[in-house]
Order: sequence, then C-alpha cells, then structure tokens
Amino acid sequence: MDYLTLLGIAVGLSFDTFAVSLSCGVVKSKIIFIDAMRIAFTMALFQGGLPVAGFFLGSTVSSYVSSFDHWVAFGLLLFLGVRMILGGLTACQEKKEYDFRKLSVLITMAAGTSIDAFAVGVSFAFLSINIWGAGLLIGAVTFLASMIAIRIGKSAGSHLGSRVEILGGIILAAIGVKILLEHLMAA
Repeated sequence: MDYLTLLGIAVGLSFDTFAVSLSCGVVKSKIIFIDAMRIAFTMALFQGGLPVAGFFLGSTVSSYVSSFDHWVAFGLLLFLGVRMILGGLTACQEKKEYDFRKLSVLITMAAGTSIDAFAVGVSFAFLSINIWGAGLLIGAVTFLASMIAIRIGKSAGSHLGSRVEILGGIILAAIGVKILLEHLMAA
C-alpha cells in the first residue's frame, strides 16, 4: 500500500477524533497546553495502536469483532455524551465543568473513536503493509488533528458561554449514532 493511500486512511480515521477534541476545547476553553497534549497523545495512542493490534489479531477475530464493534463505540460515546449534556444542564446551577483530564474519561473517548481503527488494522492483516509505519502515521495524523481541533474549540469556547458542555455532549453522542448508523446501513 502506498503512503498516499495510507495518509488518506489516517485522515479519515482522525475525523471522529477531531470532533471529540473540538468538543474538549469548547468545553474547557481555558485548557492549558499540557492538558491538550495529553488529550491528543491519548487519542493518537489509541488511533495508532488499535490498527497494530487489529493487524496482529488478523482474521482470527475479524468476524467476531465486526459483529459488535459499532455497538461498543455507540455505547461509549453515547454514555459520555449524555453525561456531558446532563452536566451542562446542571452547570448553570453548580458552575461545574466536565473534566477531560480524568484518565477514565480520556480512555473512554479514545476507545470510542478508535474502534474503527481496529477494524482497519484487521483489514491490513490481509495486505502487504508495514504495520509499524502505518500505526505511526495514523497516530501522528490523529495527534495533529486533535491539537488543531482543541485550539479551534478553545477559541470558540470562550465565545459560547457556560452551556458549551451541552454542545460537546451532543457532538459525542452524534458521533456514536453516526458510527452505529454507518454499520447498520452497511449490513
């Protein structure tokens, strides 16, 4: 597989991460650089690592994982999205922001947006590809997309007021629904 095709796959895989990172920047408009790096690194680690894991598991689990991967992504993202929406609705009273710095929240977001990367890795097992280079490229593209999205969200977040957490929750839930619908429509 040539690097231009692989770059296209990496960009396509980073779209969900871009949207989630955008919501992180919107919700935490005062996010500091080290927190943005942590979010982007976690997203990149999962997005670049799951294709490698999928590659090595290969055809052994492809039929098993493909039967429910979309449900897992949908459930994780919907859960986070609903929690954010509910938090945004009560934030006006409590003045509380959703904390993306928690490792459990980061891992849930990263896993939810990277399940499709696992499936891509399984398909890579049937191709002649340098999986380590592919994983690094996918991770690097994801990292850059995430950092750019957080910056854009940070700029927009300060102008949107205290209810931006609701917007972030809607984005996460919408990504979960999108993933589910894509898989159900393809079936």
